[in-house]
Amino acid sequence: MDLKFYPMLHEQKIEKKLPEPMPVPSKYFSFASLAFAIVASIAGNTAQADDYPSRPIHLIVPYSAGGSADATARVIANQIGKATGQTIVVENRGGGASIVGTEFVNKSDPDGYTLLLGQSGPISINPAVYKNLPYDPVRDFAPISLTSTYPYIMVVNRSLGVKTVQEFVALAKSKPGALNYGTTGVGASNHLLTELFDLKAGIKMTHIPYRGTALAVADLVAGQVQVVFSDPISALQLVHSGMLVALAVTSKDRSPVAPDVPTISESGYPGFDVVAWHGILAPAKTPPEIVAKLNAEIVRALRDPDTKAQLENQAIQVVGSSPQEFASFIKQDLAIWKDVADQAKIEVK
Repeated sequence: MDLKFYPMLHEQKIEKKLPEPMPVPSKYFSFASLAFAIVASIAGNTAQADDYPSRPIHLIVPYSAGGSADATARVIANQIGKATGQTIVVENRGGGASIVGTEFVNKSDPDGYTLLLGQSGPISINPAVYKNLPYDPVRDFAPISLTSTYPYIMVVNRSLGVKTVQEFVALAKSKPGALNYGTTGVGASNHLLTELFDLKAGIKMTHIPYRGTALAVADLVAGQVQVVFSDPISALQLVHSGMLVALAVTSKDRSPVAPDVPTISESGYPGFDVVAWHGILAPAKTPPEIVAKLNAEIVRALRDPDTKAQLENQAIQVVGSSPQEFASFIKQDLAIWKDVADQAKIEVK
């Protein structure tokens, strides 16, 4: 054999030639890419959570300034801001039955810097009465904490001459459709609440919608409507002055802000339990680490004696829940209001 044609053998430098690598199916590249993306995402979220918050947080209130939601948001925001060292900017984005502000948060980046002050209206009631709602309260939001609740208070003009729920129902039954009730609008929480009461009591009243509780209560004082299911802060001062009569509260238990006022359950309708609520939510897909951080700070803020006193002075009861408890509460509330809307045949187009 002529070795000049095989110089490597001639120089005794034998090197094995490795076989060509087998081609890897493209699906394995997609699996690898997905795994890499998951790892990178987890690492990114952890890093993001570690320095959170590093800039101001915007808390969106889907109502105009001045109401109970706005007041609650500002009290909580002040305390969380102190704890985190970051400014919590409260933004009022009212309009469209609270849909405008709620949808704004839904479309925001899920980074923990845009939050929603949720209420029964946008989260539990709108899905029951709007058939083409642009957001899903369960799918599109990450619950952080149920912050507070308050019952509605059933108030009437003293000239009506009734002092109990039983007397009011007897009067309404004697004049079907003659009594007017005021609400904050078609599809609003106290609209559905009054319809629920009508169903339970077997009465029929005429709905007069207003653009806010203050206007409805003002017309109640003037005698234009005969009953309003109001938030306590809008009605209690008028009750104490003798201009209005409080017949009942809508919660299961008596309210600390009106301990002498019986519940509707006590007044002959067992199981009646309706409360309004406030809670903080984030866009869906907000990292769990950030949700946990926010929950801890919110619950800590709510336990602060000064925060608690400020909210209770507005006739609001402090809660402070875990994200899981809040999620469960929302699902129960959704079911309640869907049932009411279906029975009363209330639909907003």
